[in-house]
Parts: sequence; C-alpha cells; structure tokens
Amino acid sequence: MTVRPVPDASAPVLPPPEGTGARRKPRLRALDGLRLVAALMVAAYHYGGRGGEITHAWGSSPERQFPTLHNYFAYGCLGVQIFFVISGFVICMSGWGRPLKSFFASRASRLLPAYWAAVLLVTAVFALPVVTYTALSPSDTLVNLTMLQYPLGVDRVLGVCWTLWAEVRFYALFALCVVLPGASRRRVILFCAGWTLAATIAQGARQPLLDTVFMPEYAPFFIGGVGLYLVHRDRTDVYGWGIVAVSFLIGQHYAVRELWNAADPNAFAHRTSSGIVLVVALGFLAVAAVALGWLGWADWRWLTVAGALTYPFYLVHEHLGWVVVHTLHVDLGLPSAPTFALTVASMLLLAWLLNRFVEKPLTPRLRTALAKVR
Repeated sequence: MTVRPVPDASAPVLPPPEGTGARRKPRLRALDGLRLVAALMVAAYHYGGRGGEITHAWGSSPERQFPTLHNYFAYGCLGVQIFFVISGFVICMSGWGRPLKSFFASRASRLLPAYWAAVLLVTAVFALPVVTYTALSPSDTLVNLTMLQYPLGVDRVLGVCWTLWAEVRFYALFALCVVLPGASRRRVILFCAGWTLAATIAQGARQPLLDTVFMPEYAPFFIGGVGLYLVHRDRTDVYGWGIVAVSFLIGQHYAVRELWNAADPNAFAHRTSSGIVLVVALGFLAVAAVALGWLGWADWRWLTVAGALTYPFYLVHEHLGWVVVHTLHVDLGLPSAPTFALTVASMLLLAWLLNRFVEKPLTPRLRTALAKVR
C-alpha cells in the first residue's frame, strides 16, 4: 500500500533551500524542523497507521499494537501534503534569481545521491536470505535509479518514490514557467493562477495526460507554498494571500475526498473529514508562521541538522523500517512502544550516515559537474 492522498515527499519531499540566487538570506531553521515533523508524521503512518505489509512486520495488525494511537497515526499520511506546501515555498525561494542551469544542477544534485544510495541499500537488504521481503529484479532496480519507475509502471524499490515523481513534475513546471523566463512577482502570480486553472480543467476533463502534467490533487499544496513565499517577501501582498487561501480551500477538498473513508466498514482506521481539514490547515498555518517570521526565535543549529536528515530518512524509513520492526518485535520480543521508538531512532541514525557519507561528499561534486555542462 502506498502513502498517497488518492502519496507520499517525502515527499518527500523535500529538499532544503540551498540559496536564493543573487541575494542570500538567513536560513529559515524553523522550516527545517517542520520538514522533520512532516517526515515523522509519515513514518508514524507507515509504522502504525495503516495495514498492508506492516502487519507482517508486527506479526499482527498495528491496530492491536497501538489500540488508541493507530487512529491518530492514520492522519500521518497528511505529512505528504505538508511536504508539498514546504516544497512550493522552498523551490520558489531557491529558484528566484537563479538561471535555469543552476536551478537544474541544484535540484538534481540535491535529490539524486541519497536517492541512488537508498535504492541500492534497500535492494541489498531485501536480497539477504534472512529478510522475508522479496527484492526486485536487477532490471527493475536499474529502472528505479532513473526516478521514472512510477510513470513507467515498474515496481518500486522505495514506496515513497511516487512523491518524488510529483516533485519532479512541479520542478519542471516551475522551471519552464518561472525560472527560464526569469522569476518576478508578476510571473509567479501568473504561474499560480494559470496552474490552478489548468489543474481545475484537468480534473473536469478526466484526461490522463492532463492529470499527469497538472496534478490536480497535488497542485494546490505546491501552489499554496509558492503563495506563502510571496507573503514571506511581502506580508501585505494581497495576491499572495489570495493564492494561499484558494489553494487551501481546494487542497482540503482533495485531501478529504481521497482520505475520508468513513463509508468503508473494513477501513483500518477512520479519519474524520474535520480531522483531515484540521491537519491540512495546521500545515498551512505552520508554513505561514515561518513565512511571517513568527518562528524566527527557533534559530537553533540542531534544526539545520534535522533538516539535513529529513530527506534520507524519508527515503529509507518505510521498507527498512519494516525489517527493523520485525527484528525487534517478532524476533527479539520487544514491546510495541520501544520497538516503534527504536525503529525511528535507527532510521534517523541511518539517515545521518547517508547524509554524512553520501550527500555531503557527492552533492557538491555533482552540482559542480552539472553546472559546468554547456
């Protein structure tokens, strides 16, 4: 089962800001912390808020492991929507004033090293004789390295990779419509208005090609984040606030439509429509608080570390988390609560190792190499 509102940053996702073009600004460390909160929400959903493969990992339904908490964990999938709002904010900030080649080099170098490492690591672990999950074929694994397996219909190594496909499409739209001609307030406003209209038309037309390009179910969250960046630049920007308001109203509709399962008597957990709207609203409000500077006091260095761990954690936590849960709970007999905590801690440690030994050495080298391409 895939975490999707119809899913999934992790996603993702979601890359931290690496600059704002010609004019550098202080790092928004509160945004780093918010990214990690969203990732932990998705992890809670994967470990205790859904059925499927995690039932095998626990040896029984997570509903039995967490009789009360599983109903709250079920809302964790909305961390994906929060990721998308953050992504809209960050990509508008990092793409403003940056040429297309630099924008492409920045995004590719940020996403690919940890992603490649995660694909190879999960494939290797699943291939171990002691692990009961089946690894993909070598051919499918190689396709997964392109990050295009989802649209190609190839089995996925990483369950959360569908969110990366959504992110890549957002990057492409933003690059073509804003970065390539040169970012300006007017152009960004037209981009948000045009994408909102195109996504609405795509929803009504029910054409797969239009759905793929304009992503009606995800677009409001990306667009809302872009609007919040306009508010960050000028908190009196009426157009920016209008973009945010319209995006929230449409976004909560899609979230409720796809995630409210009260009519299904066999549903693992029953989310309420008001609960879904509340979580989406809190996500928008949290990013708005960053945009308005209300969380400027949260300027602790450890938040930067938290932001750096978010992306690799998001990539590896689901499938490798299954292995850790099964080992700790079924094989070693640890109770549910410490198993949950130790699984999250082990995935954060693995994320730190990926950041330290993969991202830090490879990201700048890849960015430099791509920036030199003529």
